[in-house]
Amino acid sequence: MPSFTPAFLSFAVSCACLIASAQAAEPLKQLGEGEGQVDIIAWPGYIERGETDKNYNWVTAFEKDTGCKVNVKTAATSDEMVSLMAKGGYDLVTASGDASLRLIFGKRVQPVNIALIPNWKTIDERLQDAPWHTVNGQHYGTPYQWGPNLLMYNTKLFAKAPDSWAAVFEEQQLADGKSNKGRVQAYDGPIYIADAALYLKSTKPELGIQDPYQLNEEQYAAVLDLLRKQHSLVHRYWHDATVQMSDFKNEGVAAASTWGYMANTLKAEGQPVATVVPKEGVTGWADTTMLHVDAKHPNCAYKWMNWSLEPKVQGDLAAWFGSLPVVAQGCSASELLGPAGCATNGYDQFDKIAFWKTPEAQGGKFVPYSRWTQDYIAIMGGR
Repeated sequence: MPSFTPAFLSFAVSCACLIASAQAAEPLKQLGEGEGQVDIIAWPGYIERGETDKNYNWVTAFEKDTGCKVNVKTAATSDEMVSLMAKGGYDLVTASGDASLRLIFGKRVQPVNIALIPNWKTIDERLQDAPWHTVNGQHYGTPYQWGPNLLMYNTKLFAKAPDSWAAVFEEQQLADGKSNKGRVQAYDGPIYIADAALYLKSTKPELGIQDPYQLNEEQYAAVLDLLRKQHSLVHRYWHDATVQMSDFKNEGVAAASTWGYMANTLKAEGQPVATVVPKEGVTGWADTTMLHVDAKHPNCAYKWMNWSLEPKVQGDLAAWFGSLPVVAQGCSASELLGPAGCATNGYDQFDKIAFWKTPEAQGGKFVPYSRWTQDYIAIMGGR
């Protein structure tokens, strides 16, 4: 389980309530020579140099062209990324929407000068001014990839494809005649509260949930009650992609929320799994490469941000991770992704995704993220 820092999170979220008064530091004015390296915090599988599969390598060419050696520290959750950025010593982080505002208002990242990123103009217009990396018209990073949190299930344990998140939230009998108790997974991160809220938004409309990330006290209590009941069904609260895949192969796990990366890997191995977008909809993530406020290698960092937007890099990354390019040309620039890759990974589902974002209290109107963190730790512990 990753280490959480509730005090820091509470501070950062309280700052996020003051969006209108946020003062952006001055972004870099011009680039100089590369410093010889760039240190990046990234999700597992996000930065490949051909060591796992020689076909997937978007690091070696960058290093050769720029002289900037890429060093990667992987992180399993957004909270771990926030913690690592707070400690410092890194240049970039591939932050999801539930971390990006915390990093901005916690003053852990600096604004970027998009004039120094020539490939910026190629970014999907739906993402260029996204609220998870744009504050008061100032950009705090470059979009990297996006995708939905899908429902993955064992095809041998469901007589037909499940069409609802009830597969992980409600006890039910599976195709082998046994209960799903102890055979589902939930995500190990407080942002998973939004998944439960999205389910209740559809199944209990009387709660009046409009936004799964903005919950009043009554709505929040109902969501926590659902998650506490779910605890008896959960085999594991996952955050490690490798562990999740192992559980599906070896531990009899029947259903879980997942990313395309795990689903595609298991399918490629011939495992009996499939994914669906349930009728209640899905949460999702849109990640941004953000520059640390005290980055020691800003020139190499800017070079990496621009390189990451190259169409082939975007397409190869999407093929490997099971995600979607932030550059439309990425859908056709990668032989590894193929002509149907973007459609398969859900490119047309953008408007149906409730993208991760940091919950804001808005003066006490909604439950703040600091409580999400504390309460979800308790739920995972059976309390």
